[in-house]
Amino acid sequence: MSATTRMRVGIAGATGYTGCELVRLLARHDRVTLVGLAHGPGSPDESMSTLFPELAGLCDLPVGDLATLLATPLDAVFLALPHCAAMAAAAQFLARKVRVIDLSADYRLRDARVYAATYATPHQDPANLAHAVYGLCEHYRAQIADARLVANPGCYVTGALLPLLPLLKARLIDPQRLIIDAKSGVSGAGKKVAPGLHFCAINESFKAYSVFTHRHAPEIEQELSVAAGAPVQVVFTPHLLPIQRGILSTMYVESIRPNMSSELAAAYHAAYGNEFFVRVKGADATVELQHVTHTNFCDISWFVRGTQLVITSALDNLMKGAAGQAVQNFNIMTGCAETTGLI
Repeated sequence: MSATTRMRVGIAGATGYTGCELVRLLARHDRVTLVGLAHGPGSPDESMSTLFPELAGLCDLPVGDLATLLATPLDAVFLALPHCAAMAAAAQFLARKVRVIDLSADYRLRDARVYAATYATPHQDPANLAHAVYGLCEHYRAQIADARLVANPGCYVTGALLPLLPLLKARLIDPQRLIIDAKSGVSGAGKKVAPGLHFCAINESFKAYSVFTHRHAPEIEQELSVAAGAPVQVVFTPHLLPIQRGILSTMYVESIRPNMSSELAAAYHAAYGNEFFVRVKGADATVELQHVTHTNFCDISWFVRGTQLVITSALDNLMKGAAGQAVQNFNIMTGCAETTGLI
């Protein structure tokens, strides 16, 4: 594809938090022309700038139904739809030879039986599931480049995998002793209306939720098991912060030998020394949400006491945890510089 070719791109689910973030990023992308936007079920047909006045002049496209977007000539489409709805749409776009970046969970879990158990519904598109590429950019770049369908990782999952995968691959930590304590802003729950997400329920409060039942846990375990070469089970506890965006993850890990900080640094350097969007802050450093919000960066640090390791990561759940990583995946798929539209 020519370095000056602009690609025709659509977004389904454009009016959600992640979809709106995608619009903002892609409207400024110098290799993209946004040509179609679709809303989710039950949303009105309005222009994007009517629904989101901050986008006036940046994106004034009408937002219509999915059928209209399916009839629009596209080179690629981003699906910011709920699970089940995403797989139904993906199959139709793929049949039209459109490249798909799916931000739902529908193609993340490689085993359809695990998907059915996790999301309480059978997988309706096993043929495309078999060919989906997991879109953790820094670890699946070569496969993403040739993919027709990319499954964008979950937000909590990205915050856990980026710090843990290099250490498991280097056999530096015990894969059976992994505790992940993660805290997310409210936008991670999407726009659905629920009593526990109202302002009065979350303001000046803090809670754990979905303990042992969160849907991102099987996804985390899937990828950690691949890295470890054996089944891995984690203790994953998510928490809800009374803030808009961001995920801070704290991982409690056992190393195979005491005082391995230099080995950890070497493993992280090997994995991320040439990666723009993963910033390894080093031993005893502090990572903070305010340093990563509204960016596609993930910051990582660690602390060592004997064989005890505490690893921390910070990212923006709507960016590196969703829309930003999706655009990074699109850039890899289409031969653009990975930073295009993201800095």
